[in-house]
Amino acid sequence: MSLLREVTTLAELPTRVSQRHGQNTALILQGEVLNYEGLERRANKLARALLQEGLRPGERVAVLGKESLDSLALLFGTAKAKAVFVNINWRLSSEEIAYILDDARPRLLFVDGELLPQVSRLLERLTFQPKVLTLSAADSRWPSASQWSEGASDSAPRLAYDPEEVVVQLYTSGTTGHPKGVQLANRSFFALAREMDARGEQWLDWTERTVYLSFIPTFHIGGLWALVRGLSLGGTNVVLRTFDPPAILQAISRYQVTKLGAVPAMIQVLLMEPGLPSTNLSSLETVLYGGSPISPSLLERAMEVFGCGFCQLYGMTETGNVAVCMRPADHRSAPSQRLRAAGRPLPGVEVRIQDEHRNELGVGAVGEIALKSPARMVGYWQQPEASSRTMVEGWVLTGDAGYRDEEGFIYVCDRIKDMIICAGENIYPAEIENVLRTQDGVADVAVIGVPDELWGEAVKAIVIPKPGITLRAADVMRHARKHLAEFKVPKSVDFVDRLPRNASGKLLKNELRRPYWEGRERRIN
Repeated sequence: MSLLREVTTLAELPTRVSQRHGQNTALILQGEVLNYEGLERRANKLARALLQEGLRPGERVAVLGKESLDSLALLFGTAKAKAVFVNINWRLSSEEIAYILDDARPRLLFVDGELLPQVSRLLERLTFQPKVLTLSAADSRWPSASQWSEGASDSAPRLAYDPEEVVVQLYTSGTTGHPKGVQLANRSFFALAREMDARGEQWLDWTERTVYLSFIPTFHIGGLWALVRGLSLGGTNVVLRTFDPPAILQAISRYQVTKLGAVPAMIQVLLMEPGLPSTNLSSLETVLYGGSPISPSLLERAMEVFGCGFCQLYGMTETGNVAVCMRPADHRSAPSQRLRAAGRPLPGVEVRIQDEHRNELGVGAVGEIALKSPARMVGYWQQPEASSRTMVEGWVLTGDAGYRDEEGFIYVCDRIKDMIICAGENIYPAEIENVLRTQDGVADVAVIGVPDELWGEAVKAIVIPKPGITLRAADVMRHARKHLAEFKVPKSVDFVDRLPRNASGKLLKNELRRPYWEGRERRIN
């Protein structure tokens, strides 16, 4: 039996893979190497320590920090203890992180060394007090994960695991200003691969010989899902803690990387890296990209320079990551217009283009893209109303506008929601608007996304100052920076006397966006 059929839960992954490929290198991170037997033992030890802590099934365990061997082993250890792994975006502000912690209420909080200076301020903001443990660093105030788990057995807990059990909770930006916890079951990480395997199709020729380079953080579904794919078959996974172009090029050559994943903005930066012409890229087989649309000119240049297959992935956290795929074969000799497509649905996935009344539309008609995938989320954590608005009769409503061509390719051409995508990060204007409205001197504000040639889109604030008040763009940015992650802070600010609204007072963001997007085929960059 193939590993794709054997492995159906995160808890069982290290066990099953180590039985087949125990001595194979599983992870390489900051010069440390861990094979599959070592990953199994480390995950078991952490699971046993969690159970000794009295953790009950379904309780949350949170991680705040960049990837480490311990944090990745903790993903599987948490699953083995039948708990839920909450990986928090460390780029967020303390205020935003505190909101997520208060929402998830994890029993334990594991913090990477670089983030330890934030912990005291975070704890002061919380309505509860989690047990704090450190990763990759010692601190006199809190025990380290290795100290805490030192006496625990490294044998696997004898527990039963279910593909339908929630195992990961990732937070997405919220349309109303607060992030929502997307609950993902074990099946979210394995269902599509099993669907493909059942049809005799191998996912991008991914095998135990694959060397995958990971530098998208695992607090994003794309980074986490791809890393799980690499580990589920016994391949080698090289993990970088940040997006570092010189280190990426060095790793490709040193480790003979065969696959890597990136958002379009990262690809553009890599193409500008001075060391690229002298880097040996001959080992590369596939570059996976997604997270935001890519321009045909950038894609064509990247395909020429990297000289390998390109694969676009389209989906969202709520669909369990990829649902639509533009495979390498679809890229080869494709006309320029085809390179604008997101791809075709993967096996087991259905796509519907629908109008505002949820009637299905025909070929070429633009409507909302709805996806039905066996990997879709269980729902938002403690938000049944939001869950029912996003997931209707098994269909996940993406908020993207698009159409289908005669050959079944899906094209994304606009957004129904106001979301901004900057370098692959989803940003909701309402969250920024709520913060800016608390600033003295701001009478009203609207936030939109405008084209940015490097990052795809940039955040712009359009502000009405209160009468008699003089505001500067720097004042607005400074206020935002106190409450928001840096990538959400407006990069430009315009001051106006009025904002366009309809008769019922609704803000007309299309009117605000129109001048900046004029002349562009897609209103997504």
